[in-house]
Amino acid sequence: MKRREFIKASGLLSMGLATAPMWFRMPRLYSQVVGSASDLRAFFGVGAEEAQKLLTAALERGADWADLFFEYRINTGLRMEDDIIKDVSHGIVVGMGVRAVRGEQIGYAYTDDVTFDAMLNAARAAAVIANDKKQVPPVAIKSVKIKNLYSVGLPSVDAAVSDKINLLERANQAAHQTDSRITKINIGLSDELKKIMYYDSTGKFFTDTQPMVSLYIAVVAEEGTRRQRAGANRAARAGLEIFKTEPYVPETVAREAAQIALTNLDARPAPAGPQVVVLGPAESGVLLHEAVGHGLEADANRKKLSNYSDLVGQKVAAEQCTIVDSGLFPAMRGSINIDDEGSLPTETVLIENGVLRGYLHDRISATCMKAQPTGNGRRQSYAHPPIPRMTNTFLRPGKYDPREIIESVKFGVFAKRFSGGQVDTTKGDFTFGVIEAYLIEDGKITAPLKDVTLIGNGPEVMRNLVLTGNDLQMTRGTWTCGKDGQSVPVGQGIPTVKVTNITVGGTQT
Repeated sequence: MKRREFIKASGLLSMGLATAPMWFRMPRLYSQVVGSASDLRAFFGVGAEEAQKLLTAALERGADWADLFFEYRINTGLRMEDDIIKDVSHGIVVGMGVRAVRGEQIGYAYTDDVTFDAMLNAARAAAVIANDKKQVPPVAIKSVKIKNLYSVGLPSVDAAVSDKINLLERANQAAHQTDSRITKINIGLSDELKKIMYYDSTGKFFTDTQPMVSLYIAVVAEEGTRRQRAGANRAARAGLEIFKTEPYVPETVAREAAQIALTNLDARPAPAGPQVVVLGPAESGVLLHEAVGHGLEADANRKKLSNYSDLVGQKVAAEQCTIVDSGLFPAMRGSINIDDEGSLPTETVLIENGVLRGYLHDRISATCMKAQPTGNGRRQSYAHPPIPRMTNTFLRPGKYDPREIIESVKFGVFAKRFSGGQVDTTKGDFTFGVIEAYLIEDGKITAPLKDVTLIGNGPEVMRNLVLTGNDLQMTRGTWTCGKDGQSVPVGQGIPTVKVTNITVGGTQT
């Protein structure tokens, strides 16, 4: 198929799926409108020769190097509310971005008009970051061999709509059957298939196809005048087949959401003030991500804006604290075959036995700090330049049984699930909402707690970590990280850990 025929097919598909009834009648295999790497080159009309011309334009005013990022993304979604399918959506996003780099300065331009002239204008716009007659010509293009961490037989965007509706109906029925006090249920299934293509002036070339499917369930439980909301979700770089396995089975997710809401109906006010806090496995990793992980991204440290700046080789946490970032977990939400500037993902040890070992780098920060890229140059879309971002960040397990950790607490709080939070990267100060928490009394988990927030400082929490469990779990939810106006999918993990002092915000004094 010629390039203009690709554009015609894409345009017809996008128009045809603008309304739900039309979508139900459309043929499947939307992902094959642009299939292989050769199809991507044909769709954008950019092979090695055209890439060289665009890169030459981006370098024409003296940039040190430049790159091109092409994106073709398909999104679909279904939402059920009050036992009825309320929303059906489908969208296609197409565009390219070009970056010219001079030292630490970046010129970036993008376009959703993927004619060659429009892309050439974008390249020339990015080039104005530099103003030097000296030009560095691009080198010959060579393909980068990438991993295959998310091989999918049938992308979920190509799955039958009836199969997707069946998943929602199963979850809806399971939530209803959990308890008659569940009065409202909202369920959504969304999926994405992103195809990207990359060239740079050092000769790198790659293509990648990145699937993602997400299921969320939100419920309301009511009893008398009491009312509680709760939710649960799952996400993976996979197709619909993931929902056949635990913990992704729709009924499991629905019961989880319902049980949290029902438990919180009887929750008591949380005790306020400094407390011993036990962080539960998996979901508590969001505290690690926000309060520690962002401070270990190299751009903040390069600019001396992190409380971890200039501390490599020094002790910054308790000895049993080893923090790792890895994009190498198969099918996990934060995993990547390759980052968005052509570096392969790694398992990067950030803190080892309490000692700071390094930072998360993209190409620019690695060059400036005389380090190696760690495969963490990530971007939200073609409209954004890559910056250092986490993938899947976790705390390595320790030697303690989780029961031992709970039994060691005379009085404290067990924080099991988080709703997210805020952090000041410069200082490490954080505030997190906890949607499922319990009181610990005399070494036993007792009453559920409501209106719980955790307030503290990331580095202090890591120094006050005294017991690390042997039950590391990675999150399987729809975690999305925001930074500098960009959002990317991430994962995190943590075993059960005991922290001697975190301020609990609550209403009981």
